[in-house]
Amino acid sequence: MNKKDIASIRKQFKLNNDLLKIHEIFNVYIMKESSEIYHHQSLSFELLEEEQKELFMDNFKKVLSGQLDEKLFELKFQRDVENNSQLILHQGLLSNDTEEWKGQMLQIVEKMLKDKQYEMDIVVTFIRGEYMKPMKNMSDESEESERDTVYSHPFILCSMNKTQDPKKELLFDYVEKEFKYNIVVDPVINLKAPISGFLFPSITDNAADVNHVLYSAGKKNELNYHFIEEVLNAEEKMTAAQDKIVFEEIVKNVAGDQKINTSTLSNVYDEIHRVVEENEEEEIPKLDYKDVEKVLKSSGIEDINSNKVETAFKTVTDDESYEFKANNIVPKYNTKSIKIETKLANISISPQDLRYVRQVHFSGKRYLMMEVEENTVIEGFEMVPEALFEKAKEDTE
Repeated sequence: MNKKDIASIRKQFKLNNDLLKIHEIFNVYIMKESSEIYHHQSLSFELLEEEQKELFMDNFKKVLSGQLDEKLFELKFQRDVENNSQLILHQGLLSNDTEEWKGQMLQIVEKMLKDKQYEMDIVVTFIRGEYMKPMKNMSDESEESERDTVYSHPFILCSMNKTQDPKKELLFDYVEKEFKYNIVVDPVINLKAPISGFLFPSITDNAADVNHVLYSAGKKNELNYHFIEEVLNAEEKMTAAQDKIVFEEIVKNVAGDQKINTSTLSNVYDEIHRVVEENEEEEIPKLDYKDVEKVLKSSGIEDINSNKVETAFKTVTDDESYEFKANNIVPKYNTKSIKIETKLANISISPQDLRYVRQVHFSGKRYLMMEVEENTVIEGFEMVPEALFEKAKEDTE
C-alpha cells in the first residue's frame, strides 16, 4: 500500500458513510495477571449506540494513521509457517458464519498471549467489513454515476488497546447538597492511543493483496517484533530511522578515512533528492548499491568503485542486494529537517542550506560558522557584524 491507498480507506471511517460497511465487531478482554481471555463479545456494529460507534471509528482511524515505514508498515507473510496467520485471516475474511469468524479471530488472540506478559489489561477489537471505492467515469459524457460502479474490498481490521485505572474525582451532589468521592472500579479502555493493530488484506491500486498485511505500530519507529513475527507470522521490516542509520554506516564504510564536510554531505542529499524527483512516477524510488555508487561519485567522495560499495552493503546489511527507499534516507526538503546539535546550542536548517555551514578550527578552538546574506536578528535585535578572526588574533597577541 502507498500513502494514497491508506488515506483513501482511512477517511472512510466515519458515521453514516455508504462507502463503508462494518458488519461485525468482536471485542476480547485479556487479563494482565494470567495473560488469559477474561471475556469476549461479538455484535453487529449497527447495534452499537451512536456514541460507541463514533469512539470506535476514531480508534480505527488512529490505527491507520502515521507515515509509512515510521508507524505503518506493509509486511509480507512468511512462508512455510505452521498454523500461519495469513491462512487464518483469509479464512476469516471468506467465512459467512459468525461463530467461525470468532473462532478464527480467537486463534489470532491466542498467538498474542503465547509467551507474552502484558503490563496492563488489554482489549483487542476486530471488525469485519467492506470498503467500496467508486470507479472514475470514463468520460464526462457518461450518464453513469461514479457510485454506480465501485471497487469492493472486504477487510479485517484489528485494534489493540490498553486499559487504565479510572480517575479519582470529587463530586458535588446537588440533591443531597454534599461533596462525595466518586468511586469507579471499572477500567477505562484507552481507545485514543492503540498500542498495535493491522489491516488485512493489503490494498494496492484497487487490488487486494492477501500476501501482505498493513501493520500499525503503537509509536513511531518502535516495532513490536513479537507481534510481527509470532502473531502475524510476517517478515521483519526496517523502519525509516533504521534505514537512515544503515545508509550512514555504508557511506562511512565506503569513505573510510576521508572526512566528509558539510558541502559533501549536502551534495549527497542533493543527489538523492534529484533521484526522487526524477522518479516521481514511481511510488517508492529505491536505491541499490549501484545507485549509491553513482550518488557518492557525483557528491565528490573520492576513490569510489562498485566493489567497494557492494562490499560495504554486504558488511553493514549482510545483503549486497539490499535497497533503500530514497525517501527514508534523505531529509525532507524545504523543511528545517536537519538537526545540528552542540553542547551550547541546537540548530535546525533545511538540507539545501547545509552547504552554508562550516566547522572551523582557529586558535585551538572549534567554531560553527554559518554564511548568511543579511544581518542576523535575535529576539528583535539586529546583530552587529564582528570580525571574528581578527579579534581572535588580537586576543592571542
